[in-house]
Amino acid sequence: MTITATALPGVLLIEPRVFGDARGFFLESWNRRSFAEAGLDLDFVQDNHSRSARGVLRGLHYQLRQPQGKLVRVTQGAVFDVAVDIRRSSPHFGRWVGVELSGDNHRMLYIPPGFAHGFLVLSDSADFLYKCTSLYDPPSDRSICWNDPDIGIDWPDAGVAPILSAKDAAAPRLHDAEVFA
Repeated sequence: MTITATALPGVLLIEPRVFGDARGFFLESWNRRSFAEAGLDLDFVQDNHSRSARGVLRGLHYQLRQPQGKLVRVTQGAVFDVAVDIRRSSPHFGRWVGVELSGDNHRMLYIPPGFAHGFLVLSDSADFLYKCTSLYDPPSDRSICWNDPDIGIDWPDAGVAPILSAKDAAAPRLHDAEVFA
């Protein structure tokens, strides 16, 4: 696999080796030993799978207690995936990085604890899978406004207006949100 650092320290683009032939393909999406040898010694405790339609925008999500590291990927369709540094003590506070993940490019993104995460579906539908380093903790679940001008995420055009949950539509801006020290 190839691991590439992004503009935000700790957020990593991972491209697995893909073995393909006329029958299809095979790839290893997680191997504890291989990832540890590459410097990512992670202990995942929960796997999640969501399916969303074109234009669905999920995020920007994070947990204050039990912050989650996430290894995310798309198995079908395409999304624009975003991580935002929300650690006030970080020199990168409020900065974001975004990459396209798809069932065709097989890329993965590792988002460490201390970052908000979200994605926009670019295809008719997308299956989004993510491994988490901490369990879901509903009382500490938080959101930040997806289009906060102070963050300035350059979301691509999905062909439809973003479709948000009620929680995400009411999310506060970064300067009003509870974030990490």
